[in-house]
Amino acid sequence: MLIGVLGVAAALAAGHLVAAFIDPNASPFLAVGNAAIDLTPSWLKEFAVTSFGTADKTVLLAGMAVFLLVAACVAGLLSRRSPIPGTVLAVMLGGLAIVAVFSRTDLGQLASIAPLASLVAGVMTFRRLHAAALRVREVGGGPDSPERRTFLIGSAGVAVGAGIAGIAGQLLGSRVDVEGSRAAVTQRLAKYREQSGVAGADFAQDGTPTYLTPNDTFYRIDTALSVPRMRAEDWSLRIHGMVDRELTLSFDDVMGMDLITRTVTMTCVSDDVGGPYISTAPFTGVLLRDLLAKVGVHSGADQVFSTSVDGYTAGSPLEVIMDKGRNAMLAVGMNGEALPPEHGFPARLVVPGLYGYVSATKWVTDVELTTFDAKTQYWVPRGYSAKAPVKTESRIDSPRGQSSVPAGKVVVAGIAWAQTKGIAKVELQMDGGPWQEADLAVQPTKEAWRMWRRTFDLRPGSHTVLVRATDSTGYTQTMDRADPIPDGATGLHSVVFTTA
Repeated sequence: MLIGVLGVAAALAAGHLVAAFIDPNASPFLAVGNAAIDLTPSWLKEFAVTSFGTADKTVLLAGMAVFLLVAACVAGLLSRRSPIPGTVLAVMLGGLAIVAVFSRTDLGQLASIAPLASLVAGVMTFRRLHAAALRVREVGGGPDSPERRTFLIGSAGVAVGAGIAGIAGQLLGSRVDVEGSRAAVTQRLAKYREQSGVAGADFAQDGTPTYLTPNDTFYRIDTALSVPRMRAEDWSLRIHGMVDRELTLSFDDVMGMDLITRTVTMTCVSDDVGGPYISTAPFTGVLLRDLLAKVGVHSGADQVFSTSVDGYTAGSPLEVIMDKGRNAMLAVGMNGEALPPEHGFPARLVVPGLYGYVSATKWVTDVELTTFDAKTQYWVPRGYSAKAPVKTESRIDSPRGQSSVPAGKVVVAGIAWAQTKGIAKVELQMDGGPWQEADLAVQPTKEAWRMWRRTFDLRPGSHTVLVRATDSTGYTQTMDRADPIPDGATGLHSVVFTTA
């Protein structure tokens, strides 16, 4: 069992170290994890997000580690007389890693060196330690025998070497000075910071979120197992496809354009009714329609197909991008500073009114003008709709479900959203009674959420409150319950609480 575990450790460490010199995502462990994410069916992905939230990737990595540990132990036990079972396992795992690397569109052929190094290191380590262990058995070596000491020293050397190689690979893989680059961009964005427009826009004292979400608490849902690390100086964006003239922009090119700052609420399609994956921030960037005007879009194009540096793709309707009533942008800043790495630094797309999976490509490096018939984005084959406008929805934030609050005057508060339309009315139903209109906070922009609250005089006991929102078009959200797949959940959020 020890030999099996050490063989796997050596394999992973060697692959991780070699990948640091090529591309961190070529690390066999990460490559297999990314492949698992790509192959995950929609129902399982929704289960993972619902069950584990933003820790879903951590759970995946932990599960992979446990699987490898168990497999290594079993292989070691099966190899007590012959190294063949363990060797076969090493070759199978190495082959799987090579396939995983080759399947990544963001990794070149050179990246296969990393899983190949992993395969060689794993097989050699396992066989050498296995041979040493057999010698101990053959001579009947006791605790102080030379053969046993040789085996233990070799095992300790492998463990230490694997640890050093793994740590070195991690340090080398993150050697790109992303934070230094971010600091320089933040300094350049100082004059674009939005200082006003939020007074009276929330009821945080009554339990709603603050109107603006800090970067460190802004929700993150994406397919990136490891956050891409790229300096602004090394970034570029290619715009091509059904255009008159192809264009490649550097980060300095973007910074030299007319930048705007707009507050936008972003929502994840994975969010169930009343779920947490919604946040708001002021984003700074250049309007996408201004960029597309530079390339001259051909008639017939209907999709803006964007690709991330890690190969993720999204497809946004061209008519939405070009709509002068909304501020679809290539964003470089968030909350007055450069985008955090986990939110897309150096640049990402932000399109108000669309769920993130069809619009909010992080670490974007390629934009192609095409059609929905010609190109299919990442999530469509996995059961999601090609077009996904945000639905009019609302959520109760206070009181919390199953909480207990003092009887008497009880404030019920929460949020509602209908990006690009705006919220016109929010109503509450307490204990099956009539719908009653809530007080609304200031709405600085229709591209962001709106806070609401209402006070009820409640006697001691159990209470159930429902909420529904009406947007500025007159549409009131439906009470019909629908799952997030294929284009966003629907239904009314309700909370049960007690007063005493």
